[in-house]
Amino acid sequence: MHHFNYHDQELHCERVPLKKIAEEVGTPCYVYSHATLSHHFTVFDGAFEKVPHLTCYSVKANSNLAILRLFGSLGGGVDIVSGGELYRALKAGIPSDRIVYSGVGKTLDEIDYALRENILMFNIESSQELAFINERAGKMGTRARIALRVNPDVDAKTHPYISTGMKKNKFGIDVDSAIQDYLKAKSLHNVEILGVDCHIGSQLTDISPFVDALRRLRMLIKKLEESGIHISHLDLGGGLGIPYNQETPPHPTEYARAVMEEMEGLHCTLIFEPGRVIVGNAGVLLTKVLYTKSTPSKNFLIVDAGMNDLLRPSLYDSYHHIQPVVRSSAESRVVDVVGPICESGDFLARDRSLPVVPEGDCLAVMSAGAYGFTMASNYNSRPRAAEVLVKDDQYFVIRHRETWDDLIRQEQVPPIL
Repeated sequence: MHHFNYHDQELHCERVPLKKIAEEVGTPCYVYSHATLSHHFTVFDGAFEKVPHLTCYSVKANSNLAILRLFGSLGGGVDIVSGGELYRALKAGIPSDRIVYSGVGKTLDEIDYALRENILMFNIESSQELAFINERAGKMGTRARIALRVNPDVDAKTHPYISTGMKKNKFGIDVDSAIQDYLKAKSLHNVEILGVDCHIGSQLTDISPFVDALRRLRMLIKKLEESGIHISHLDLGGGLGIPYNQETPPHPTEYARAVMEEMEGLHCTLIFEPGRVIVGNAGVLLTKVLYTKSTPSKNFLIVDAGMNDLLRPSLYDSYHHIQPVVRSSAESRVVDVVGPICESGDFLARDRSLPVVPEGDCLAVMSAGAYGFTMASNYNSRPRAAEVLVKDDQYFVIRHRETWDDLIRQEQVPPIL
């Protein structure tokens, strides 16, 4: 469910015409629906209302402070993968006891920061990291609450770049050697074993990989209990997909039903790390058509948003539905929608049949709420786009468009030049 619909041939976000936002804020511009964000979070979280759980939104999907504040106000926590994301979460008012810290490359400064803030749990990715966190906690006179991220060697059946649960992936600790690492953790004085963590990938459209992973985790937890290691929290990660094109991912309630069936007999607080499924279809990228160009073999729509604004099509060859902000023609044409970046891989769509859109009109790139702005860059010295949150008939700029001065703000020419 989302709140982007046509009224009188104009595409609206809730009750605000996207044309109005494009004219007043400019393009490129990300626009998010407050109603969609709230609905998606409450549906996911509510699917598990019968069991102890904590929904920790995955900050990497969309890290804007306003969105984090919204999810925190709905009772959510966050899953972070960097010190910067921890800083954002705290600035947004997320309580530290609702924060879990994942990621393979936590630095000394980041670990110390998280220890000082007394976060709920570190998801440990290697035996070396376990030893290091124990050492840092000891030096700070505290104990780190931990889970080990277990790699169950489950094929998530998703794009190789976003599959994280196979033996060949860089994430986590092999399930067959995890018990030894848990026994090691049990012997350490400055860590407290809280749980088991697992995340097998992103944009999953089938429940079976989740079920396979959970079954392997059940066996691990049973063996740990037999070894005298009590597991109070089970972090099942995120990864539930959304429909970009023809995908039919399971509804959160279907996912919850399958998880709770497999959880029977296990007495753990569940932690979930949804990202894309909450924010993906809650946002669009607005972009203006600068030029139309035809060659003997191609028709191009050249727009003012490029791969620096939305990387997913270039990086993953991902599909995003694109539609005109104002319907003005019944005629369609097969086009490549390309940006201004000096790369042949700079495209938002290729060989796509779209309604004819004149120069100066705008397009909405749909399902752009996740891994859109968070993956944006200043490549080609392009200022990053504005972000806007719509609620009912009002809109709020929640991140101002960068300026050319912003591009060089941190740079300095040394006196030798």
